[in-house]
Amino acid sequence: MKRIDEIMRDLPAPARAFLAWMEFQKGASQATVLAYGMDILEFEGYLAKRGLSLARPEAVTKRAVQGFSSELFKSGMARSSIARKLSSLRSLFRHLQRLRKIGADPSSGVHNPKQDQRHPAMLNVDQVFSLLDGCSCDGASDGGGAQGALALRDAALLELLYGSGLRISEALGLNISDIRLQTPLVTVMGKGSKQRQVPLSDSSMQALARWLEARGDVPPSPGEQALFIGSRGKRLDRRQAARILEEHAAAAGIPQHVSPHDMRHSFATHLLESGADLRSVQELLGHSRISTTQRYTHLDMNALSRVYDASHPLSDQKKKAGG
Repeated sequence: MKRIDEIMRDLPAPARAFLAWMEFQKGASQATVLAYGMDILEFEGYLAKRGLSLARPEAVTKRAVQGFSSELFKSGMARSSIARKLSSLRSLFRHLQRLRKIGADPSSGVHNPKQDQRHPAMLNVDQVFSLLDGCSCDGASDGGGAQGALALRDAALLELLYGSGLRISEALGLNISDIRLQTPLVTVMGKGSKQRQVPLSDSSMQALARWLEARGDVPPSPGEQALFIGSRGKRLDRRQAARILEEHAAAAGIPQHVSPHDMRHSFATHLLESGADLRSVQELLGHSRISTTQRYTHLDMNALSRVYDASHPLSDQKKKAGG
């Protein structure tokens, strides 16, 4: 994968200025800027084969954007990925339009390919407990030293991902100073540099306490303040975290691939199945739109019936309880 500096070097000036605006004015994360840059660079490659370029954005037409989308679809790319790339282009052209670099927005009216209706992946409760119990046992049995400390780190990370429903970027972005074990809350930096407080479960607090006590056995690099560090003492990255989860999921006998985001999906779905209201789950997840949270509703009809019976004033159970 290209680095952001390589992408900036290969893009025309209007696109470079847009990415710089995203990072420094809008406060987008490096990962977001990189993703937008990759999408725009791919579009620039498509334009170059047709004698066009974002160096002259006013010459880019709606037909060019439609052709790009069509080429991606014919290549077999997932519809969700095509939709994301079109979203990147819309953001670029809206920005250029605001600056009056272009008149009409060539992405206006270009529709996303129809999406398959799929729920996010998730684990059932038994699988989650098997995963977390196995990870905790590893942490308790590996003894001291760096290996024992890293096992305790894994347990703390997985407990936090499921127990608080954090995005992996939010968990890995935490510093030691963010964790105050005298209060069952942690402040995380979410998308768009928005802060929110999320509760810590009892098991998360216990796992974090054990990891913090053992963290010096890794040991951390000089001055490294990251809560979660790798074997070389630097802040743990997303790829390392994904590999950690895959290894523990396999050890727990979970047949499907498990990603850090699946833990977040599972957290949300299990809350909803237990009767939590959608607005509360939205706040916990840090979603700006309720429609995003609604994607997490894996509730089957039996689960819906249980929630109804336990909560609705007109349900039979409520009537009986009221005499």
